[in-house]
Amino acid sequence: MENLFLLNGKVALVTGASYGIGFAIASAFAKAGATIVFNDINRELVDKGLASYREAGIQAHGYVCDVTDEEQVNALVARIEKEVGAVDILVNNAGIIKRIPMHEMSAAEFRKVIDIDLNGPFIVSKAVIPGMMKKGHGKIINICSMMSELGRETVSAYAAAKGGLKMLTRNIASEYGEYNIQCNGIGPGYIATPQTAPLREIQPDGSKHPFDRFIIAKTPAARWGTTEDLQGPAIFLASDASDFVNGHILYVDGGILAYIGKQPK
Repeated sequence: MENLFLLNGKVALVTGASYGIGFAIASAFAKAGATIVFNDINRELVDKGLASYREAGIQAHGYVCDVTDEEQVNALVARIEKEVGAVDILVNNAGIIKRIPMHEMSAAEFRKVIDIDLNGPFIVSKAVIPGMMKKGHGKIINICSMMSELGRETVSAYAAAKGGLKMLTRNIASEYGEYNIQCNGIGPGYIATPQTAPLREIQPDGSKHPFDRFIIAKTPAARWGTTEDLQGPAIFLASDASDFVNGHILYVDGGILAYIGKQPK
């Protein structure tokens, strides 16, 4: 049974995986037997990621590439195929968030989020799909979000991008399932990462951040998620165990989406 979850001989490309969620998923893939390839936006981040992988005992291949630049992405995929091998597993992890009230957000800021969080996954998926079609198999995992189901103040661009990514996931599954390509999404809940650190800062009076208290109260698990919480779901969706799972968004949120919340006292 455990052989279903092995990734031996697979080449896994995880975008934006120098740290955080991408690093955790790539590290799990490596322990399951995959060869890890990642990119980031600049040399400094790539070198930082390579050092972190070495420290974890993982031999990863890191490249500088902007996922919103189609020429760069096409060149990256061609280089990976030449130097490492054709991509078997793609995780579209690279993304940003801008917490700005919608009426104060410029169109340029909105487009920036859409470009990285939605156009990027389209461009990278488009680049690896021909190789997957040729091999007769492939796994694409899009890092979606609860914001593909819910709205919240200040994240209009992020929610729009992740909602679009949810539908892109379903459409890739619909269009390429016949080639034995499965495209699914992971929808993390609130995960303790550097990106969410400002929401967990202890206040000057020693109390928890109001948003931190809010999330704990809204989560049946009564805690923030960790990047390790995403590793098992990612391995499942990247492995043979999920060969008949396609177009699905697996929410790893501690139960938030299932919970109406506590009754006020």
